[in-house]
Amino acid sequence: MKKLNELASQREPFLFVLSYDLKQQFVQKLEELDEDIFFKIGNQRNYPEQALTKTYFLKKSPLDFQAYKKSLEKILEEIRSGNTYLINLTFKTPIETNLSLKEIFTYAKAKYKLYFKDKFICFSPEKFIEIIDNKIATYPMKGTIEASIPNAKAKILANEKEMAEHVMVVDLMRNDLGMVGTAVQVEKFRYVEKIKAGEKELLQVSSKITAKLPNNWHENLGDLLQTLLPAGSITGTPKKSTVNIIKSIEDYERGFYTGVFGLFDGKNLYSAVMIRFIEKEDEKLFYKSGGGITLDSDAKSEYEELVDKIYLPL
Repeated sequence: MKKLNELASQREPFLFVLSYDLKQQFVQKLEELDEDIFFKIGNQRNYPEQALTKTYFLKKSPLDFQAYKKSLEKILEEIRSGNTYLINLTFKTPIETNLSLKEIFTYAKAKYKLYFKDKFICFSPEKFIEIIDNKIATYPMKGTIEASIPNAKAKILANEKEMAEHVMVVDLMRNDLGMVGTAVQVEKFRYVEKIKAGEKELLQVSSKITAKLPNNWHENLGDLLQTLLPAGSITGTPKKSTVNIIKSIEDYERGFYTGVFGLFDGKNLYSAVMIRFIEKEDEKLFYKSGGGITLDSDAKSEYEELVDKIYLPL
Protein backbone atom coordinates (compact mmCIF):
# COMPACT_ATOMS: atom_id res chain seq x y z
CA MET A 1 0.00 0.00 0.00
CA LYS A 2 3.10 2.17 0.16
CA LYS A 3 2.95 2.96 -3.56
CA LEU A 4 -0.65 4.16 -3.17
CA ASN A 5 0.49 6.58 -0.48
CA GLU A 6 3.40 7.82 -2.61
CA LEU A 7 1.47 8.40 -5.84
CA ALA A 8 -1.51 10.02 -4.12
CA SER A 9 0.83 12.30 -2.14
CA GLN A 10 2.34 13.40 -5.45
CA ARG A 11 -1.18 13.93 -6.90
CA GLU A 12 -0.21 11.49 -9.66
CA PRO A 13 -3.22 9.89 -11.43
CA PHE A 14 -3.17 6.07 -11.20
CA LEU A 15 -5.21 2.89 -11.44
CA PHE A 16 -5.18 0.34 -8.63
CA VAL A 17 -6.43 -3.25 -8.44
CA LEU A 18 -6.39 -4.98 -5.04
CA SER A 19 -7.22 -8.62 -4.34
CA TYR A 20 -9.69 -9.68 -1.66
CA ASP A 21 -6.92 -10.62 0.79
CA LEU A 22 -4.57 -7.80 -0.36
CA LYS A 23 -1.88 -10.37 -1.20
CA GLN A 24 -1.99 -9.21 -4.82
CA GLN A 25 -1.74 -5.48 -5.51
CA PHE A 26 -1.46 -3.70 -8.84
CA VAL A 27 -0.81 0.05 -8.88
CA GLN A 28 0.24 1.90 -12.03
CA LYS A 29 0.34 5.50 -13.22
CA LEU A 30 -2.35 6.19 -15.80
CA GLU A 31 0.17 7.61 -18.25
CA GLU A 32 2.13 4.34 -18.05
CA LEU A 33 -0.81 1.93 -17.92
CA ASP A 34 -0.15 -1.45 -19.59
CA GLU A 35 -1.79 -1.88 -22.97
CA ASP A 36 -3.70 -5.00 -21.88
CA ILE A 37 -5.64 -3.26 -19.09
CA PHE A 38 -8.93 -1.49 -19.79
CA PHE A 39 -11.31 0.15 -17.36
CA LYS A 40 -14.54 2.06 -17.02
CA ILE A 41 -15.11 3.87 -13.74
CA GLY A 42 -18.19 6.08 -13.81
CA ASN A 43 -17.77 8.38 -16.80
CA GLN A 44 -14.06 7.67 -17.25
CA ARG A 45 -12.74 4.95 -19.57
CA ASN A 46 -9.67 4.16 -21.66
CA TYR A 47 -11.28 2.27 -24.56
CA PRO A 48 -13.96 2.95 -27.20
CA GLU A 49 -17.46 1.63 -26.53
CA GLN A 50 -18.90 -0.84 -29.03
CA ALA A 51 -22.30 -2.42 -29.58
CA LEU A 52 -22.79 -6.18 -29.56
CA THR A 53 -23.18 -7.41 -33.15
CA LYS A 54 -22.95 -11.19 -32.79
CA THR A 55 -25.16 -13.87 -31.32
CA TYR A 56 -23.75 -15.33 -28.12
CA PHE A 57 -24.51 -18.09 -25.67
CA LEU A 58 -23.76 -18.64 -22.00
CA LYS A 59 -23.81 -22.09 -20.43
CA LYS A 60 -23.34 -22.36 -16.67
CA SER A 61 -22.62 -25.49 -14.63
CA PRO A 62 -23.21 -24.53 -10.98
CA LEU A 63 -22.40 -26.79 -8.08
CA ASP A 64 -25.01 -29.30 -7.01
CA PHE A 65 -27.74 -27.91 -4.75
CA GLN A 66 -27.02 -30.47 -2.03
CA ALA A 67 -23.37 -29.39 -1.94
CA TYR A 68 -24.47 -25.78 -1.62
CA LYS A 69 -26.93 -26.67 1.12
CA LYS A 70 -24.18 -28.46 3.06
CA SER A 71 -22.03 -25.30 3.08
CA LEU A 72 -25.03 -23.18 4.01
CA GLU A 73 -25.81 -25.41 6.99
CA LYS A 74 -22.24 -24.98 8.26
CA ILE A 75 -22.72 -21.21 8.11
CA LEU A 76 -26.07 -21.38 9.91
CA GLU A 77 -24.35 -23.33 12.68
CA GLU A 78 -21.72 -20.56 12.95
CA ILE A 79 -24.53 -17.98 13.17
CA ARG A 80 -26.32 -19.97 15.88
CA SER A 81 -23.03 -20.13 17.79
CA GLY A 82 -22.75 -16.33 17.67
CA ASN A 83 -19.58 -16.28 15.55
CA THR A 84 -21.21 -14.30 12.74
CA TYR A 85 -24.55 -12.62 12.04
CA LEU A 86 -24.19 -12.08 8.31
CA ILE A 87 -21.77 -13.79 5.94
CA ASN A 88 -21.30 -13.58 2.19
CA LEU A 89 -20.99 -17.11 0.81
CA THR A 90 -19.54 -17.44 -2.70
CA PHE A 91 -18.63 -20.17 -5.17
CA LYS A 92 -16.99 -20.41 -8.57
CA THR A 93 -19.00 -21.83 -11.45
CA PRO A 94 -17.59 -23.22 -14.72
CA ILE A 95 -19.11 -21.41 -17.70
CA GLU A 96 -18.91 -21.74 -21.47
CA THR A 97 -19.46 -18.98 -24.02
CA ASN A 98 -18.47 -18.16 -27.58
CA LEU A 99 -17.26 -14.72 -26.47
CA SER A 100 -13.72 -13.93 -25.36
CA LEU A 101 -13.04 -12.09 -22.09
CA LYS A 102 -12.19 -9.00 -24.14
CA GLU A 103 -15.49 -9.20 -26.05
CA ILE A 104 -17.55 -9.66 -22.89
CA PHE A 105 -15.81 -6.66 -21.34
CA THR A 106 -16.26 -4.48 -24.41
CA TYR A 107 -19.96 -5.19 -24.82
CA ALA A 108 -20.98 -5.41 -21.14
CA LYS A 109 -23.24 -2.67 -19.83
CA ALA A 110 -22.07 -1.70 -16.34
CA LYS A 111 -21.05 1.37 -14.35
CA TYR A 112 -17.71 -0.16 -13.37
CA LYS A 113 -15.75 -2.49 -15.61
CA LEU A 114 -12.23 -3.89 -15.65
CA TYR A 115 -10.35 -6.06 -18.15
CA PHE A 116 -7.07 -7.26 -16.65
CA LYS A 117 -4.47 -8.84 -18.94
CA ASP A 118 -6.83 -11.53 -20.31
CA LYS A 119 -6.82 -13.05 -16.80
CA PHE A 120 -10.15 -11.75 -15.53
CA ILE A 121 -12.90 -9.22 -16.09
CA CYS A 122 -15.53 -7.71 -13.85
CA PHE A 123 -18.61 -5.65 -14.68
CA SER A 124 -19.64 -4.39 -11.29
CA PRO A 125 -22.77 -2.47 -10.26
CA GLU A 126 -21.36 -1.70 -6.79
CA LYS A 127 -19.32 1.33 -5.81
CA PHE A 128 -16.86 0.83 -2.99
CA ILE A 129 -15.74 4.29 -1.90
CA GLU A 130 -15.55 7.73 -3.46
CA ILE A 131 -13.49 10.54 -1.99
CA ILE A 132 -14.41 13.97 -3.32
CA ASP A 133 -13.33 17.24 -1.67
CA ASN A 134 -12.22 15.51 1.56
CA LYS A 135 -15.55 13.69 1.91
CA ILE A 136 -15.60 9.89 1.77
CA ALA A 137 -18.71 7.98 0.76
CA THR A 138 -19.41 4.25 0.57
CA TYR A 139 -22.39 2.53 -1.03
CA PRO A 140 -23.02 -0.98 0.35
CA MET A 141 -25.37 -3.02 -1.84
CA LYS A 142 -27.56 -5.71 -0.25
CA GLY A 143 -30.86 -6.99 -1.59
CA THR A 144 -31.73 -8.17 -5.11
CA ILE A 145 -35.01 -8.99 -6.85
CA GLU A 146 -36.15 -9.47 -10.44
CA ALA A 147 -37.66 -6.23 -11.70
CA SER A 148 -40.40 -8.13 -13.59
CA ILE A 149 -41.99 -9.46 -10.39
CA PRO A 150 -45.22 -7.56 -9.62
CA ASN A 151 -44.60 -4.84 -7.01
CA ALA A 152 -40.92 -5.82 -6.99
CA LYS A 153 -39.69 -2.61 -5.35
CA ALA A 154 -42.24 -2.78 -2.52
CA LYS A 155 -41.52 -6.48 -1.99
CA ILE A 156 -37.74 -6.14 -1.73
CA LEU A 157 -38.03 -3.19 0.66
CA ALA A 158 -40.57 -5.05 2.82
CA ASN A 159 -38.59 -8.31 2.95
CA GLU A 160 -37.52 -8.76 6.58
CA LYS A 161 -34.54 -10.99 5.79
CA GLU A 162 -33.21 -8.49 3.22
CA MET A 163 -33.84 -5.60 5.59
CA ALA A 164 -31.92 -7.28 8.42
CA GLU A 165 -29.04 -8.07 6.07
CA HIS A 166 -28.89 -4.52 4.78
CA VAL A 167 -29.06 -2.95 8.24
CA MET A 168 -26.15 -5.10 9.42
CA VAL A 169 -23.98 -4.09 6.47
CA VAL A 170 -24.83 -0.40 6.89
CA ASP A 171 -23.92 -0.63 10.58
CA LEU A 172 -20.63 -2.33 9.69
CA MET A 173 -19.73 0.30 7.09
CA ARG A 174 -20.60 3.14 9.49
CA ASN A 175 -18.17 1.60 11.92
CA ASP A 176 -15.50 1.22 9.20
CA LEU A 177 -15.81 4.84 8.06
CA GLY A 178 -15.58 5.90 11.71
CA MET A 179 -12.06 4.41 11.78
CA VAL A 180 -10.85 6.74 9.01
CA GLY A 181 -13.07 9.82 9.27
CA THR A 182 -15.39 11.92 11.42
CA ALA A 183 -19.03 13.05 11.29
CA VAL A 184 -20.24 9.72 9.94
CA GLN A 185 -23.82 9.72 8.68
CA VAL A 186 -26.19 7.65 6.57
CA GLU A 187 -27.24 10.10 3.86
CA LYS A 188 -29.50 7.71 1.92
CA PHE A 189 -30.92 4.49 3.35
CA ARG A 190 -32.09 1.59 1.18
CA TYR A 191 -32.61 3.24 -2.19
CA VAL A 192 -33.35 1.07 -5.23
CA GLU A 193 -31.55 1.00 -8.59
CA LYS A 194 -32.28 -1.04 -11.71
CA ILE A 195 -29.49 -2.96 -13.44
CA LYS A 196 -29.33 -5.12 -16.56
CA ALA A 197 -28.65 -8.82 -15.90
CA GLY A 198 -28.51 -10.55 -19.25
CA GLU A 199 -32.08 -10.96 -20.46
CA LYS A 200 -33.41 -9.95 -17.03
CA GLU A 201 -33.51 -6.66 -15.18
CA LEU A 202 -32.78 -6.64 -11.45
CA LEU A 203 -33.58 -4.18 -8.69
CA GLN A 204 -30.75 -3.79 -6.19
CA VAL A 205 -30.88 -2.02 -2.84
CA SER A 206 -28.07 0.27 -1.69
CA SER A 207 -27.36 2.89 0.97
CA LYS A 208 -25.02 5.88 1.02
CA ILE A 209 -22.82 6.48 4.08
CA THR A 210 -20.44 9.43 4.36
CA ALA A 211 -17.73 10.86 6.61
CA LYS A 212 -15.27 13.76 6.63
CA LEU A 213 -11.55 13.14 6.06
CA PRO A 214 -8.55 15.25 7.11
CA ASN A 215 -7.11 17.53 4.40
CA ASN A 216 -4.00 15.35 4.07
CA TRP A 217 -5.85 12.09 3.31
CA HIS A 218 -3.88 11.75 0.06
CA GLU A 219 -0.71 11.06 2.04
CA ASN A 220 -2.32 8.04 3.71
CA LEU A 221 -4.58 6.68 0.97
CA GLY A 222 -3.02 3.20 1.04
CA ASP A 223 -3.41 2.99 4.82
CA LEU A 224 -7.02 4.19 4.55
CA LEU A 225 -7.89 1.48 2.03
CA GLN A 226 -6.15 -1.17 4.10
CA THR A 227 -8.29 -0.18 7.10
CA LEU A 228 -11.51 -0.48 5.11
CA LEU A 229 -10.72 -3.72 3.26
CA PRO A 230 -12.05 -6.27 2.67
CA ALA A 231 -15.36 -4.58 1.91
CA GLY A 232 -18.12 -5.26 4.42
CA SER A 233 -20.72 -6.01 1.74
CA ILE A 234 -18.78 -9.06 0.51
CA THR A 235 -17.64 -10.37 3.90
CA GLY A 236 -20.18 -9.83 6.68
CA THR A 237 -20.27 -8.93 10.33
CA PRO A 238 -18.43 -8.99 12.65
CA LYS A 239 -15.81 -8.72 9.95
CA LYS A 240 -12.77 -10.40 11.53
CA SER A 241 -14.46 -13.64 12.62
CA THR A 242 -16.60 -13.73 9.47
CA VAL A 243 -13.52 -13.54 7.23
CA ASN A 244 -12.08 -16.54 9.10
CA ILE A 245 -15.31 -18.50 8.59
CA ILE A 246 -15.31 -17.69 4.88
CA LYS A 247 -11.77 -19.02 4.62
CA SER A 248 -12.74 -22.30 6.29
CA ILE A 249 -15.96 -22.91 4.33
CA GLU A 250 -15.38 -21.65 0.79
CA ASP A 251 -13.61 -24.28 -1.30
CA TYR A 252 -11.51 -21.97 -3.48
CA GLU A 253 -9.38 -18.83 -3.36
CA ARG A 254 -11.28 -15.64 -4.15
CA GLY A 255 -8.17 -13.96 -5.54
CA PHE A 256 -9.12 -10.63 -7.10
CA TYR A 257 -12.82 -11.49 -6.88
CA THR A 258 -14.49 -9.30 -4.22
CA GLY A 259 -11.38 -7.14 -4.08
CA VAL A 260 -11.57 -3.54 -5.29
CA PHE A 261 -10.31 -1.51 -8.20
CA GLY A 262 -10.29 2.22 -8.65
CA LEU A 263 -8.94 5.41 -10.10
CA PHE A 264 -7.21 8.36 -8.46
CA ASP A 265 -7.41 11.30 -10.87
CA GLY A 266 -4.91 13.52 -9.07
CA LYS A 267 -7.52 15.01 -6.78
CA ASN A 268 -10.38 12.59 -6.07
CA LEU A 269 -10.77 8.82 -5.75
CA TYR A 270 -13.37 6.54 -7.37
CA SER A 271 -13.59 2.79 -6.80
CA ALA A 272 -15.77 -0.30 -7.10
CA VAL A 273 -16.12 -3.76 -5.57
CA MET A 274 -15.07 -6.51 -7.99
CA ILE A 275 -18.27 -8.53 -8.23
CA ARG A 276 -19.88 -9.94 -11.42
CA PHE A 277 -16.52 -11.55 -12.08
CA ILE A 278 -15.19 -13.98 -14.71
CA GLU A 279 -11.71 -15.49 -14.44
CA LYS A 280 -9.67 -17.56 -16.88
CA GLU A 281 -7.83 -20.61 -15.54
CA ASP A 282 -6.01 -22.93 -17.99
CA GLU A 283 -8.10 -21.54 -20.86
CA LYS A 284 -11.34 -22.35 -19.00
CA LEU A 285 -13.71 -19.69 -17.68
CA PHE A 286 -15.14 -19.52 -14.17
CA TYR A 287 -17.78 -17.13 -12.90
CA LYS A 288 -17.57 -16.26 -9.20
CA SER A 289 -20.80 -15.29 -7.44
CA GLY A 290 -22.59 -15.47 -4.12
CA GLY A 291 -24.88 -13.74 -1.65
CA GLY A 292 -25.43 -12.76 1.95
CA ILE A 293 -26.52 -15.40 4.46
CA THR A 294 -28.39 -14.71 7.69
CA LEU A 295 -30.20 -16.93 10.18
CA ASP A 296 -33.39 -16.49 8.13
CA SER A 297 -31.82 -17.62 4.85
CA ASP A 298 -33.63 -20.26 2.80
CA ALA A 299 -31.30 -22.67 1.01
CA LYS A 300 -33.32 -22.88 -2.20
CA SER A 301 -33.74 -19.12 -2.67
CA GLU A 302 -30.08 -18.43 -1.81
CA TYR A 303 -28.96 -21.06 -4.31
CA GLU A 304 -31.19 -19.53 -6.97
CA GLU A 305 -29.68 -16.09 -6.25
CA LEU A 306 -26.18 -17.54 -6.66
CA VAL A 307 -27.14 -18.95 -10.08
CA ASP A 308 -29.12 -15.87 -11.18
CA LYS A 309 -26.04 -13.69 -10.62
CA ILE A 310 -24.20 -15.66 -13.31
CA TYR A 311 -25.05 -13.56 -16.35
CA LEU A 312 -23.61 -11.35 -19.07
CA PRO A 313 -25.10 -7.82 -19.06
CA LEU A 314 -25.11 -7.50 -22.83
